[in-house]
Amino acid sequence: LENPIQLYRVTVEVTDINDNSPSFPKDEISLRIAENAALGTRFSLENADDADVGVNGIQKYTLKPSDHFKLEVQNQPGGGRFVEMVLQNPLDREKEETHSLVLIASDGGEPRRSGTVRIHITVLDANDNSPVCSQPVYKAEVKENSPEGTVITTVSASDADNGANGQVTYSIPPVAKETKQLFEVNVQTGEIKVAGKLDFEKSKTYQLNVQASDHGGYSDTCKVFIQITDENDNVPTIQLMSFSNSISEDSPPGTTIAVLNVDDEDSDGNGAVKCSINSDVPFKIESSLTGYYTIVTEDFLDRESIPEYNLTITVSDQGSPPLSSSKNINVKVSDVNDSPPKFDHSEYTKTVAENNSPGLSVFTVSASDADWGQNSLVSYFLQERDINGLAVSSLVSVNSDTGVIHAVRSFDYEQIKWFEFNV
Repeated sequence: LENPIQLYRVTVEVTDINDNSPSFPKDEISLRIAENAALGTRFSLENADDADVGVNGIQKYTLKPSDHFKLEVQNQPGGGRFVEMVLQNPLDREKEETHSLVLIASDGGEPRRSGTVRIHITVLDANDNSPVCSQPVYKAEVKENSPEGTVITTVSASDADNGANGQVTYSIPPVAKETKQLFEVNVQTGEIKVAGKLDFEKSKTYQLNVQASDHGGYSDTCKVFIQITDENDNVPTIQLMSFSNSISEDSPPGTTIAVLNVDDEDSDGNGAVKCSINSDVPFKIESSLTGYYTIVTEDFLDRESIPEYNLTITVSDQGSPPLSSSKNINVKVSDVNDSPPKFDHSEYTKTVAENNSPGLSVFTVSASDADWGQNSLVSYFLQERDINGLAVSSLVSVNSDTGVIHAVRSFDYEQIKWFEFNV
């Protein structure tokens, strides 16, 4: 930094420190559990949240005391965790009507931080049957972009108890925020519906854990695997990777004028694209790599006939109905000096009276050139030859720019009656 008049780029990486403690959504969880709940009965618990990341995030859960229950934690697709409390020793309402437990979520930082939630359990009497899901795993398909309220599938569970103890309600335990916004379950019927915007390109599958619970605190959980099917909802795109908007008219067939990349975010046939150009131009489109196309000349070009071409590149997919997009490019044909000048007439005839004054403008020749710019500029000059022993330049002259023919001398009919020369 000896010279202060300089610019230096400084990249600052903010690294995480363990400055946030795990926290639960609620301070207390209340559960009502029947005294005859079967060993192994599971009770889902809300997991904690920690704003820190990596090792500073939540590393483990601990349940205290662990006389009657043990804790099981399952990692979920998408990064969430499914926390369950499992009954491992039988309850007896007559001995102990309530239980108070503490669920502790700890991170791995230094110093270690933790958060707690108190679990208050009320032991109920006599509800001795748990709901049972009709099948442990459900599989369903739903199209992406399905409107909210679309029914995906229906889960069902039965309870052998009568009355209120036999009524089953359905819920989706806490899951990743994104999943929670996309699906909902009818509490009474178990009907699972779309609740947000599904996008096949973001995620192709989802897993839900649907919990069937009765009023006595018993529950059973089934898994629902939802497959998102692709819809043709993405228009193929065209990107010019390289483009020359001018090509010489003497370019041989096969000369490249553009390289382009086409892409479609859909899958299978919905994402399979075909690229083409308009057929009324001397160009063709070729492909040697998937997704990449080259536009080359198919024939010789002639600027004097057609000085420029408008190409329309069209790309379409194979969906139903197919989606397409197009891009217009303009290609100009640059000139080469391939056209000779042409006179308006191959022969000019003019009668001049003798005794004319020198410098007389006799007539004008005119030639044109089909080329362009410098290549089309025409100059005129006399082709040297002798006429009756005299150089043609001693008789007439031509203006190199305008083509005007002048008499250099006064003509004498008795000496020369006619003569011809080439310009």
